[in-house]
Amino acid sequence: MEQKKKEGRYARIYKQLQELLTVTKNTEALMATIAAVLHHKMDYFFWTGFYCLDRGVLTVRTYQGPVACQVLKTGTGVCWTAIGQQKTIVVDDVHQFAGHIACDSRSRSEIVIPVKNPAGEIFGVLDVDSNSLKAFDETDALWLEKIVALI
Repeated sequence: MEQKKKEGRYARIYKQLQELLTVTKNTEALMATIAAVLHHKMDYFFWTGFYCLDRGVLTVRTYQGPVACQVLKTGTGVCWTAIGQQKTIVVDDVHQFAGHIACDSRSRSEIVIPVKNPAGEIFGVLDVDSNSLKAFDETDALWLEKIVALI
């Protein structure tokens, strides 16, 4: 997607989510709304969803797209790397990422954004896969970080 078009689309999505996410403080509802809006507004998002820590286990929560891995093996994959490094991770080619967890073989690139509670502790991640190589860049990282901050 052309950079200017991507910026504009994210700006519109962010504004829409700001309005939609005022109805409840329920984290599950907020994550479900974010996943649905992003997945249906960004045509290169193949899988869009959240994994959350549950007693040290990274378990899928709400998502849009093909069936997901229910539990991600501790310490492996892009999601655990984002948690361990406490930062957004962009992977141009998941097949070149050591320890990648292949929940769906059609996924080619990925971006993972840590999600924090009000105390600043990571409790999960927003995970987005694309079936195209090099689908994500700094623009995606910037806007998706702003979006998860709405939770």
